[in-house]
Amino acid sequence: MKLVLSQFDAVIFDMDGVLIDSEPLWKIAMEEVFCSVGSRLTKHDFQKTVGLRIDEVVAFWHQHEGWDIVSPREMELQIVSKMQELIEANATPLKGVIETLEFLKGQNKKIGLATSSYTVLIDTVLKELGIKEYFDSTHSAENEQFGKPHPAVYLAVSAQLKCDPNKCLVIEDSLNGIISAKAARMKVVCIPEKTHLKDPKLILADYHFEDMLGMLDKISFLD
Repeated sequence: MKLVLSQFDAVIFDMDGVLIDSEPLWKIAMEEVFCSVGSRLTKHDFQKTVGLRIDEVVAFWHQHEGWDIVSPREMELQIVSKMQELIEANATPLKGVIETLEFLKGQNKKIGLATSSYTVLIDTVLKELGIKEYFDSTHSAENEQFGKPHPAVYLAVSAQLKCDPNKCLVIEDSLNGIISAKAARMKVVCIPEKTHLKDPKLILADYHFEDMLGMLDKISFLD
């Protein structure tokens, strides 16, 4: 399917694994905090919960392991705090991110951000990457009853942008994110995060590219 930019009024980005290579950082943060309560979970285990909100991740593993040294809420806050530290020390935009944002601004497209990460991490990433001014709307699933794969976070951003969901293009890296955007009736570009296991279900996305530079190279302006 040809990616025709004129079909869309807005482009909405996921954050983790799309704007910044933060998935490995999440696994470092989670492994460190989970180990502090005696958990034997490893980075490989956390592959199962990619794309979920951090409170949902903690709840998932708490149900499986049942540790009670600290509350799930305290675990959640510790992981988020560790993530802030790691982002501040390691923030680098992924390949093609700056070029894509510049291009979209030049084409007068509205730009949104819809992520499962909490608002404090959105603020940290945008500040450290120096890209806050590109975004017309940012929204965290922490402000919704359900996180991805529920469509709420994407529908909220399209409403903030005053764009019909059918006229929004989403850039995602995970299966949960793709399901979320498709449920919101949006078209989806999949640029798989490189540390994810190859998942044949990613074929659910409408477009597939190795990175954003590859996407930019294939964008068409006419049907």
